[in-house]
Amino acid sequence: MKTFLSAATLTLSLSVSSLAVAEPIKIGLITTLSGGGAGLGVDTRDGFMLAIKQSGNKDITVITEDDAQKPELAVQIADKMIQSDQVDILTGIVWSNLLMAVAPSANAQGKFYVSTNAAPAALAGAKCNPLYFNAAYQNDNLHEAMGEYANKDYKKIFIMAPNYPAGKDSLTGFKRYYKGELAAEVYTKVGQADYAAEIAQIRASGADAVFAFLPGGMGISFMKQYAQSGVKTPIMGPGFSFSQDVLPAIGDAALGVKASGQWVKDLDNEANKKFVPAFQKEYGRLPSLYAVQAYDAAQLILSAASKASVKDTKAFGEAMQAADIQSPRGKFKFNTNLHPIQDIYVTEVVKEDGLLTNKTVSKIFTDHGDAYAKDCKM
Repeated sequence: MKTFLSAATLTLSLSVSSLAVAEPIKIGLITTLSGGGAGLGVDTRDGFMLAIKQSGNKDITVITEDDAQKPELAVQIADKMIQSDQVDILTGIVWSNLLMAVAPSANAQGKFYVSTNAAPAALAGAKCNPLYFNAAYQNDNLHEAMGEYANKDYKKIFIMAPNYPAGKDSLTGFKRYYKGELAAEVYTKVGQADYAAEIAQIRASGADAVFAFLPGGMGISFMKQYAQSGVKTPIMGPGFSFSQDVLPAIGDAALGVKASGQWVKDLDNEANKKFVPAFQKEYGRLPSLYAVQAYDAAQLILSAASKASVKDTKAFGEAMQAADIQSPRGKFKFNTNLHPIQDIYVTEVVKEDGLLTNKTVSKIFTDHGDAYAKDCKM
């Protein structure tokens, strides 16, 4: 397989509203709309659909279904969408274990998969595929940024994540850049609600900081219990653990927490200045990382669809890889493994006009790729 385009040739020029698709396209959006991870899926759906609405295209059909965070259900839905609904593209899955159950099979059936969030290492390296694009990051990326940031102030860190592919990628990424001592490396259950045992471990560990990747309801439960415990060891994490969708539920316990992200609502670029108020106007709340990633996934599909038929997989893939979009993140281009190269920031949870949100502290990585692209042989 040959890489569609050299990353050096990529440009950013079109806006969503200027696009008209070459032919009708049917998209299957599978995401988590119930249970503890529902907030992540709702923001994914809403960010994606905002871009579709802004495009004004009537030739794009989006079929949305709830995977309930269950791999077996995600597989059933994907099979139905491919075989019965005859979708051209699948997208929307939040969780890496669900993505691993769906994306390779979809690609094997000749369907594009455009990830709005999940980004397991396996699909960035040796198992990369010309029909698999990731519009978000590679799972390790934001954790790598926090590992680099932690070197500045901390010598002994307690690290913790759920025991599934993204959790393992998380701690692998953190350790890739962090140079200090680990007080402990703990894997929790996916969907865990009680963190008393882990908080006791933190208290006894002698750690001078905690790095925790606990997305969705897991992070809400942990942070509330941590605040009640009286343990004062500072918390840090990736942006998913402290994204806009969970901050209202965590409450003031999140104030001052440092995190990492490839997007922050205060980034100073024209696309972001339009995106944030447009999302607020449409949905009555601030967007999260999940919303931005899905918004860009839709933009990528719309841009490619304006230039090539989705039935011509080579031409459509080339158009996708061109990343001809205006991202609220600012710079965005694809690496040779079809995962982003982008800037990553350190953020801090603050309160603005009575609302908890994140503000930019500093840029930690410029044009950051991932550690697995070298293993991708496209």
